[in-house]
Amino acid sequence: MADIARAAGVSRQTLYKEFGSRNEFARALVMRDSDRFLVAVEGALREHLDDPRAALSAAFNVFLTAAEEDPLVRSIAFDGAENGLLSLVTTRGHAVVGRAADRLAGAMTSGWPELGGRSADLLAECLVRLAISYATLPAGSAKMTAASVTTLLGPYLEGALAEGGQAGAGRPARGRSL
Repeated sequence: MADIARAAGVSRQTLYKEFGSRNEFARALVMRDSDRFLVAVEGALREHLDDPRAALSAAFNVFLTAAEEDPLVRSIAFDGAENGLLSLVTTRGHAVVGRAADRLAGAMTSGWPELGGRSADLLAECLVRLAISYATLPAGSAKMTAASVTTLLGPYLEGALAEGGQAGAGRPARGRSL
């Protein structure tokens, strides 16, 4: 916290007054970064609304590419157990996952109104959880991973769009953690 305060040009006391604790500061940092990633993901979706598979692939690719280059994500992935940041996107990641899934579902239903809320919720939560998993434990290039995820989930998205959002209708709605 002393290093952060010094870099920000404020006192440690000011930092603690604003955030309360190291954990709260870390949580705010992770939430800020997730919002930044979501802006890029939403843009990739909007650019490919005419081709759902291309939108899915572009969104996943842009997220993983940004995550590969982000110092916070690299710190979480490589030093996560030691610095406690990994738990902010895994075991204590309900706020991050919930907020990201809600925004992604909203972006999908905005671009594809016929998708329906339940299908969008199911797909968004799955995509967010996969993205976090692949960002913290990469299994290949971002482009290759995006293609693999699209191969798996593209048919679901296309089916949900064709059925007017009924593809996930039989499944229970996910619980929001926010």
